[in-house]
Amino acid sequence: MKVLANDGVSQSGINALEAAGYEVITTTVAQEQLENYINKNDISVLLVRSATTVRKDLIDNCPSLKIIGRGGVGMDNIDVDYARSKGLSVINTPAASSHSVAELVFGHFYGLARYLHNSNRDMPLEGDSKFKNLKKAYAKGTELKGKTLGVLGFGRIGQATAKVAIGAGMKVVAFDPFLEKANLELEFFDGQKLNFEIETISKEDVLKQADFLTLHVPAQKDYVIDEAEFKQMKDGVIIANAARGGVVNEIALVKAIESGKVSRAALDVFEKEPQPEIQLLMNPALSLTPHTGAATNEAQDRIGTELAEQIITILG
Repeated sequence: MKVLANDGVSQSGINALEAAGYEVITTTVAQEQLENYINKNDISVLLVRSATTVRKDLIDNCPSLKIIGRGGVGMDNIDVDYARSKGLSVINTPAASSHSVAELVFGHFYGLARYLHNSNRDMPLEGDSKFKNLKKAYAKGTELKGKTLGVLGFGRIGQATAKVAIGAGMKVVAFDPFLEKANLELEFFDGQKLNFEIETISKEDVLKQADFLTLHVPAQKDYVIDEAEFKQMKDGVIIANAARGGVVNEIALVKAIESGKVSRAALDVFEKEPQPEIQLLMNPALSLTPHTGAATNEAQDRIGTELAEQIITILG
C-alpha cells in the first residue's frame, strides 16, 4: 500500500511504515493536482499537516483512500465527519506536540517579560552607539515567578503549558467548558514526581486574575478574546496565542495594546495566514513566530511514529 505524506513526515515515521511494508511518498503535490495524483498512484493513506486541505470533493473522488492522517492536533482542514461517514479512518496525533507548543509559549513569555524581542532588534543597530539608552529602555522587565498564568482551554496543550508554568514558580488558573479539574504530574530529572490538581474556574475569573494569558482552544465561529474580554483583564497583561488564528480579534488586540490594557503579546498564529496583517508585523509590542508551535525535531519524530503506529494498526 502507498502512503502520500503530502506535507512531509519525519524519518522515524517513514522507517516504521517502510518496515511494515508500506511505500511512503513524500512528494508535495499541489492542492489542485492532489485528486489526480491520488487516483493515478492508487494512494491508500493521505497524511497532511496544516498546508493541505481534505474536503468532501477530494474524499468523494478518491475511492482508493482508506485513511486520512493529520500530523498534529487541529483537524479543521479536514472534513472529518464526512470522511468517517464514507468509511474512511481519520487519525491525528493530539499529544505529540503538546510540550513543544508549551515551550514556545514560554519562550515568548520570557522574551516579552524582558523585552528580548525588541532588544534583539535594537542591539545590532544601535548597541554600539546607544548602549546606555537601550539599557535604560529595557530596564523595566518583569519576572514570571510568583505571577499568575491564565489558561483558556485546558486540554493536552493547555495542561502541558500549565506544567511549564508550575515549574517556573507560577500560579495557574484555568478555564475549560468541558473539564472540571485536571491532575498534572510533573516529572523531574532524578525520578521524583509531583502532582498538582487544578480545578477550572470561570472564563471571567481567569481573565480577571491572569498576569499572563495563553490560549489553547480549537478554531471556532466567534472570537474567544474580543473587546469585551479585553475589558475584563488586568491592566498590563501579557498574552500569547499559539492556538489558531481567529480565536483572538487582532484589531481589538492592537487597540488593547494602544490603550495599555495589554502591555505585550505573542502570536504564533494569525487570522490571515500566510499573509498576516502588516500592522501586526510592524508592532513593537508583539513577539511573532510563523506558526511554529509544533515545529521541533522531537515533536515531529513523535508525530511520525504515532501516525505510523496508527496506520499499521488500522490496516494490519
